Amino acid sequence: MRLVLASASPRRKELLSQIGVQFDVCAVDINETPFASEPAFSYVSRMATEKALRCFALQKPTDSLVILGSDTTVIIDNDILGKPIDYQDCKKMLLQLSGKAHQVMTSVCILINRPESSGSSPDIFCKVVTTDVFFKSISEKQIELYWQSGEPQDKAGSYGIQGFGAAFVERIQGSYSAVVGLPLAEVAEMLGIAGIPIWQTEQ
Repeated sequence: MRLVLASASPRRKELLSQIGVQFDVCAVDINETPFASEPAFSYVSRMATEKALRCFALQKPTDSLVILGSDTTVIIDNDILGKPIDYQDCKKMLLQLSGKAHQVMTSVCILINRPESSGSSPDIFCKVVTTDVFFKSISEKQIELYWQSGEPQDKAGSYGIQGFGAAFVERIQGSYSAVVGLPLAEVAEMLGIAGIPIWQTEQ
């Protein structure tokens, strides 16, 4: 079985490599706009599933493969915080997170295609991991300097815990790797069920 990561995210590629998995990369582009009144759990599950399905549509249907799709979003007061569109949007998000606890939801979708099972559709399994993140109070000056670093621009919630944004985080409850982009314990378990070995080294 060949593993394909349905993401061009360097963070997800690094995390997946961390557990010794051999994989190909398939960058996909989908509409990430939430539906009206869509719950965060449903949203992140749908995003991961759509990424996996879009990637599958680009593969040969006769290939035996496993596709991993994932999505990470930040939620506070039932609001889904996506990537900032500009500095003002970033400032609004970070002031909303300042001095409070919020949730980071990361969904993982595993699509398994077994063409030897004639006429069968791919199997799809999804899991959502939620981590509580506690922010210290942030000043507008700190937000301005952080924006100038270039880090918040492509991050859900306008921060990256694995980068400069770590300075805002007092503590977390849950999976650190999920906040970065992939909950590795859950991913390893799901890949094991799909027949993808971990802890492999390149030959």
